[in-house]
Amino acid sequence: AIDINASDIKALYRRSQALEKLGKLDQAFKDAQKCATLEPRNKNFQETLRRLGANIQEKVNARETLLDSQTRDLRVQKMFEILLDENSDKEKREKAANNLIVLGREEAGAERIFQNNGVNLLLQLIETKNPELILAAVRTLSGMCTGHKARATAILHYLGIDSICMWMSVDNEEISLAVCNLLQTITDCLLGQGKEEHHGKEEALVLDTKKDLRMITMRLLDMLVSKKVSGQGRDRALNLLNKNIPRKDLKDHDNSRSIFVIDNGLKKILKVVGQIPEMPDCLPLTENTQLTASVLLNKLYDDLRCDPERDNYRLICEEYIKSKIDPQDMDKTLHAVQIVSGVLQGPFDLGNKLLGMKGVMEMMVALCGSEREIDQLVAVEALIHASTKLSRATFIITNGVTLLKEIYKKTKNEKIKIRALVGLCKLGSAGGTDYGLRQFAEGSTEKLAKQCRKWLCNTSIDARTRKWAVEGLSYLTLDADVKDDFVEDEPALKAMFDLAKASDKTILYSVASALVNCTNSYDTKELVPELVQLAKFSKQHVPEEHPKDKKDFVVKRVKRLLKAGVVSALACMVKADSAILTDQSKELIARVFLALCEDPKDRGTIVAQGGGKALIPLAVEGTDIGKIKASHALAKIAAISNPDIAFPGERVYEVVRPLVSLLNTERDGLQNYEALLGLTNFSGRSDKLRLKIVKEKALPDIENYMFENHDQLRQAATECMCNLVVNKEVQERFVADGNDRLKLVVLLCGEDDEKVQVAAAGALAMLTAAQKKLCSKMTQVTTQWLEILQRLCLHDNMEVQHRGLVIAFNLISADKELAKKLVESELLEILTYIGKQEDHPKKQHIIGVARDCLTKCMDYELIKPLSQA
Repeated sequence: AIDINASDIKALYRRSQALEKLGKLDQAFKDAQKCATLEPRNKNFQETLRRLGANIQEKVNARETLLDSQTRDLRVQKMFEILLDENSDKEKREKAANNLIVLGREEAGAERIFQNNGVNLLLQLIETKNPELILAAVRTLSGMCTGHKARATAILHYLGIDSICMWMSVDNEEISLAVCNLLQTITDCLLGQGKEEHHGKEEALVLDTKKDLRMITMRLLDMLVSKKVSGQGRDRALNLLNKNIPRKDLKDHDNSRSIFVIDNGLKKILKVVGQIPEMPDCLPLTENTQLTASVLLNKLYDDLRCDPERDNYRLICEEYIKSKIDPQDMDKTLHAVQIVSGVLQGPFDLGNKLLGMKGVMEMMVALCGSEREIDQLVAVEALIHASTKLSRATFIITNGVTLLKEIYKKTKNEKIKIRALVGLCKLGSAGGTDYGLRQFAEGSTEKLAKQCRKWLCNTSIDARTRKWAVEGLSYLTLDADVKDDFVEDEPALKAMFDLAKASDKTILYSVASALVNCTNSYDTKELVPELVQLAKFSKQHVPEEHPKDKKDFVVKRVKRLLKAGVVSALACMVKADSAILTDQSKELIARVFLALCEDPKDRGTIVAQGGGKALIPLAVEGTDIGKIKASHALAKIAAISNPDIAFPGERVYEVVRPLVSLLNTERDGLQNYEALLGLTNFSGRSDKLRLKIVKEKALPDIENYMFENHDQLRQAATECMCNLVVNKEVQERFVADGNDRLKLVVLLCGEDDEKVQVAAAGALAMLTAAQKKLCSKMTQVTTQWLEILQRLCLHDNMEVQHRGLVIAFNLISADKELAKKLVESELLEILTYIGKQEDHPKKQHIIGVARDCLTKCMDYELIKPLSQA
């Protein structure tokens, strides 16, 4: 039929149906299309076309998916072939390794690798002993484990925890770190943290992870005391324990992980703490190992919930130390002193109790008098750590100072000399910043400091010994004369900053302490004059301020530090991914940053040297005081800098939360004010930023400050709101019933403070322009609205007047009834008076709006032109 008549609709339609049944969808579609062209209004044909189109698309998609998974499988196989073939080209191998890592990070890619025997092949890559291939394999495994508990558990069991720990023990920093990340990823999955997506099938399986977690913990503890493990590996094991064992939140009552580690591994941690690097039988260590172990001891001790648990901890320590004390074997006894020294750097109160053990103090004093260098080294270090508390230090001052002075004078060994000096520094600064409580005679602290600076600048001395010079300065800089001399000595400052940037992180706290002292960013108590008089009368000691601790001296010191490059050193310190960067160290760094940001002129330099980037992590985690100080420093930068330059890219969104946290009413007025300035600056940049501010629940706080009696706070809050009302979500909150937001803005327009008026009138102009509902709502929220509007339109300040006239124009444009209300009031005269003024370049925008208002009223026929009147 079609051969005779090509446009026979019935025949075409029948053929189309037959072809569809045969599965030849594309040909069927062509016939149906012809039918639809001949009879466009036939619904049957339209329906057939739609159905065939959808079926064809489905088929194409299915084919693509199949091809996709097949090509992905082929790609995975090809990559492994290239990587496992020793003769393949180096460049090809590198490319294949990178592609594999990328695939492992995608859910579909990770699943394909996993299904295609990929874990076994990755294991083969690790066994090639080629560092680049090992890195690629370990990173791919990390990607595959991320956010997928079942896969992570399977990979853990397939590889075996012993193998993972063995790879982590190698003396190659990159590999050791990559394996550490893999183990952290697996641990996160087992703990149920860092979950990125829910997998239906996986949720159905209830995996008991406690057994696996305990197995990982036990292996990590075994690593601490194994001689086969490199120093790097030991550090990684300690870092993992530091990160995963103590509770993240003390509200969580379950501290069973810490109890398990104390019962099964406390002695192993104490063994690491008690190592003496100079001894031949010492375990392989890095500069950071022992302090990281002390930090772990401290975290475990803080994680205990009751006295019996703390007593158990103490007893294990005492028992272990007693087993090491042996008057016949000096080397063994040295380990005992070193352990006490290590505990004093961790849980200090416990260390104090251990010092009180029978024979410990006597042993330390006896070792100081020994002829052997190593005995003196260990004993002097222990004395230094023991003299942190003034109450304890008094005992050591009476007994220890003479001892240390003897050692200092007699010894020819620089290492011991410098440590004895630090001991003297520490004892000398036991009175803190109190000028009247100095322990030594006038001038001797400066002499000690001079010697410390000399050692610090001497690069021929080993870094470990120079570190002690910084330690000494961190105590001596409590004296203002020392601060001033130190800051003047640029080579010494630079030497300290270079040490802070090195791989040895044990120095962080000392450097941060010295900088806090130099910038006077520690907390000082306000002295009430009446109480001072009372104390003098009752012959009590009153702390005195050093003349060089006055404000102008501090400002000079800050400028000198900035010139010497303090910001890049601090930025480097913040990056330390180590348990040694404790919350207390972060707080000190945040304090220094806040002191550096004090002068607005310096903030550009701080941003240019990476200060803005470094402050974000400090504001997010750490002690409460540290977070507040870092947030305040961020607010100071955000208040006056261009956000695109200070916090480029996505980083700016991370700054919003710290700024909003400063709006809390418990923070002081300056913090509230500078946070509002920062948010005002941000909210003027983009709608995405405005949305972020709203999502962080800042609006109620900003409104709260709009009620504030303090003029500057109220102005800052109103300006911030003025920028935020551009956002749709904020506008909807004003439109919603049952709140006084709009009333507040209208009343603020009637304030006497011009800056508040400019901001409030600006907000009202934007709101009435964007939402017509608000135009009628404005006339209902307060009876004074008309009077306020007239005052705005007659204001002397042209900015306020312009905004007032724009509000009037919005009201007239919104509704004829509203326009009628305005025309019947005195506002018509005001508009007429302004509109009739002669053109003037400075006032033209104001005259123009007034004329627009009158033109609109004429359109409504509420007024007539003068010629027709």
